[in-house]
Formats: sequence, C-alpha cells, structure tokens
Amino acid sequence: MAAYKRKRGLSGLADKKAKKVKFVADGDEEEQDENNEITVVPPVSMGKWTNKERVLIFSSRGINFRTRHLMQDLRTMMPHSKADTKMDRKDKLLVINEVCEIKNCNKCLFFEAKKKQDLYMWISNSPHGPSAKFLVQNIHTLAELKMTGNCLKGSRPLLSFDPKFDSEPHYALLKELFIQTFSTPRYHPKSQPFVDHVLTFTIADNRIWFRNYQIIEEDASLVEVGPRFVLNLIKIFQGSFGGPTLYENPNFKSPNMVTWGAFTFCGLGSILFHVFVRTTIKFHKADLSVVIPDEVLQGEETPAVRPHRHFAGQGQGFSGRLQQGHLVSVKQNNEP
Repeated sequence: MAAYKRKRGLSGLADKKAKKVKFVADGDEEEQDENNEITVVPPVSMGKWTNKERVLIFSSRGINFRTRHLMQDLRTMMPHSKADTKMDRKDKLLVINEVCEIKNCNKCLFFEAKKKQDLYMWISNSPHGPSAKFLVQNIHTLAELKMTGNCLKGSRPLLSFDPKFDSEPHYALLKELFIQTFSTPRYHPKSQPFVDHVLTFTIADNRIWFRNYQIIEEDASLVEVGPRFVLNLIKIFQGSFGGPTLYENPNFKSPNMVTWGAFTFCGLGSILFHVFVRTTIKFHKADLSVVIPDEVLQGEETPAVRPHRHFAGQGQGFSGRLQQGHLVSVKQNNEP
C-alpha cells in the first residue's frame, strides 16, 4: 500500500500539507502548521441554562383522539416538556406529585377524561401548589386546522395576556401559572435561540381563549398556527391537585347540569301537557251537570253537549256515548 501511495504521489501531497513554517517573534522561535482548518466562532454570549422548568404532560385513560393530538401538539410546542404513560382512573390525583418527582418535573399539565366526552385540564405547580382545574372546550388541533402559519420547532414564544388578567386576583394567579408553564426557558438545550411565534391568552365570556400565532417579519403581522382551545375555570386550589379552595367560579356549569337542564326543559313541556289534558278532562266532566234551556222548545231542557276527544286509558267516556247515541241529560241519569 505504501509503494502504491508513493507511486501515485499521495505521500508527497501529505508531506506538503504538513509543511511547517518557522518564524521568530519576541526572540522565541515558534512553529505553526500551514494546514487550512475551519474554526467555529463561539457565540457572542455564552449563556447558561439556569431556569430549570420542566413540564410533565400526560393524561388519564379514556381520552379520545382529539385530546391525544392536542397533547402531542403541546409537547411539540414546548421543548421543555416531558411525557409519561396514561394514569389509571382508579388512582388518586395526589399520585401525580410522585410521578412529577420521579420525572424531575416541577410543573404539570394533566388531562382528565370523564364519560369519554368531557375533558378537564389541571395546571399544577408540583409539589407545593397552587393548582387550577379547567373544563376544556372547542378543541382544534394542528392537523385539523391546517392554518397557513408555520413556526420553527423548539423556538421560544412570546406570551401575550389580556389586560383583564391584572384586574382580579384569581386571574393574576393564573397569569403567573401560565407564564411559568408555557414559557420556554432561555438557553434550554432543546430550544432554538429564536422568537417567531406568540401565545395569546384572552378573556371573553368568563373563559380563557388560547391561540398560537406566527410572527411575520416582513410586515410585522400575525398568522395563526394552532392549536386552539378554550379553558373554563372551575376551581383554584392552594395545594397541588388538592387542598383548600382559593377560588371557585360562580358562573361555571358542569356538562351534566347543562345536559340535565335540557332534558328537564323537555320534560317540563311534557308534564305541562299532561296537566293540561287532565284539567280539560275534569272541566268536561263538570260541564255535564250544566243544563242550558232551549229557546226554541219552550219548557224542554237540553244538556250542554260539547265535542270531546276520547283520551286513551279513560274508558268509554262522553265521546263514546255520543257515538252510540246515548244523549241523555245528567238529571235523567241521576234518577233512580
């Protein structure tokens, strides 16, 4: 092989590249290689990752496909998040604090599914609290929306909050929870050193509306990326997944109450109809004892007869006697 290299002249080329140049500087003789090497320029600021926020995102069993896609979108959008297996429904919520400790996470987004149709979301500061419980509504994932916006994966977001978050204490607490949970820490190993999208939290109709927009540098405009969902606050607890209640939303109505109210309204109409039917039957039975004098036939009495529908279950009523031709006055029926 060495003879082949000498024949091809490769060894001489290698010797030329390894040629050293001698120069004298300050009386010292130094040698320097003449090899062409590519040097990587270090960044201007060698930052250090100090904010060690980690968010655990997982759910309970029984979620549908839309919730699963929403969790995947949030994990993609938050490079400082971690995943875990689904939790059994029989386990208590306080077990989540132990899971966060095992995963070395101090924030948690837990999605709890009930009846395979109602979705609840917990945002907790583990293990000391506070924590908040929301009802998640109007979920639209990235694959479902197909918006024109697009942002870099792992980039750090800007967080925009409605001015109403500073008006009331419970909204101020939720604002701090959202900042610590959704903001990507600076110099995170999995994050990109760019800011190209905005996460907005808007309060409307006593609910918190979440949106994700891309920042267009050319004209400083915003284009929605997704996902989007609405959070309806239920309670705020002092501890993590429990403890004393700090705030309870008086305007919140559970999905069971809304469904039961609709059925009750429909049932109320049915009940009123049956009451009207029974009252009508009693009214017609009372009218049979009224005798109206006939002006044409002087001295003869004619019973007050009104057409009447025959209701099922009432037996052969007055309408049945009308069909058989038994038109007799009540006074005659009462005679022995």
